[in-house]
Amino acid sequence: MTYRYDADIVDAAAMFDVFDLSDPEETRAKLRRFSASRPAPDTTGVEVTDLQIPGPPDGPPVPVRVYRPAVGDAVRPAVLNFHGGGFVFGVVSNDDPTCLDIVRRVDAVVVSVGYRLAPENPYPAAPEDCYAALQWLATHAGELGVDPGRIAVHGTSAGGGLAAAVSLMARDRGGHAPVFQYLELPELDDRTDTVSMRRFTDTPGWNTLNARTSWRHYLGDRAGGDDVPEYAAPARAKDLSGLPPAYVVALEYDPCRDEAVSYAQSLFAAEVPVELHVFPGAYHLAFLVPTAAVTRRRAEERTTVLRRALYG
Repeated sequence: MTYRYDADIVDAAAMFDVFDLSDPEETRAKLRRFSASRPAPDTTGVEVTDLQIPGPPDGPPVPVRVYRPAVGDAVRPAVLNFHGGGFVFGVVSNDDPTCLDIVRRVDAVVVSVGYRLAPENPYPAAPEDCYAALQWLATHAGELGVDPGRIAVHGTSAGGGLAAAVSLMARDRGGHAPVFQYLELPELDDRTDTVSMRRFTDTPGWNTLNARTSWRHYLGDRAGGDDVPEYAAPARAKDLSGLPPAYVVALEYDPCRDEAVSYAQSLFAAEVPVELHVFPGAYHLAFLVPTAAVTRRRAEERTTVLRRALYG
C-alpha cells in the first residue's frame, strides 16, 4: 500500500526490517548486535542500579534496572516501565533512553522490568513478573525514595499491553495499584481483526504478520480463540471500571492503532478518565527515530502527562 508517512521517518523505514518474529533467536542476535553498536547512554545526573528482585510465586527472580536522580533526597513519584518487543524481544537496556529522559524531565524514580519472554516463557510469565515488580516497588518504596501513593505504570507496544494487564491484576487482586497507566501503542487484542490490523500488512518493522506471530509465541494455539484471559489480552476485559486514569497513544499507520483506540473508548465507557492521542503520519516504530519531530512531540507530551498525573 501507499502511506503518507511523515517526512522525518521515511528514510528510516528500511532499517526496521530487522524485526522478524518468525525466528526469535536470529532476531534477538541481530538486536544485540545493533544495541552493541550504539553509544553508551549518558547517565549524567542519574544513578543506575541493576537488581534481582523476588518474582511471582514459583517463578524466578526478576531483573530490574532502577534509575534515580543523583542529587537530592526528596521523596519522588515512580514510573514502572515495561519494554516493548512483541512479548518476544527486549531487555531493560533497550529502554535506557526513555527511562533516563523520564527521570530527568519528570523528576521521578524509574524502575524498568526485565520480564520473561515468549516463546520460551509464554503467558502468564510476563504479566506475573510485571505484577510482582509493582508489588515489590510499593513495598520497598521507602528505601528507594519513592512515594508509594504515586506510582504509574508505563509501557510501549507489548509493554503497553502489560501495563494495562498489571492495572487489571492490581484491581482484581487487591494488591498495590498504580495511580496512572501510560499505554503507548499497546498490544492488547490477540484476535487481530481490526481494520488497522487487516490493512497494515507491509508497514515497517511491525505489520499484521508480525503481530499475529507475536500472539502465537505468547499464547500458543489459544491465540484468537475463545479461552484467552483478559490479563493476556486486556481488550477482552468486560469490566474496566475502577481502573486508574490512562493516557493512550496510537499511530496512524500502526496495526495496533484500532485496538488502542477501542480500549480508550472502553475506558471512557467505564467512566475511567482517559486521554487519547493518535499521531498522524507515523508507523509503529517511528519513535525509534530520535530526530523525528513526532518523536520530540511525543517526548514533550509524555513529560507533561506524567508530571500532571504524578504531581497534580
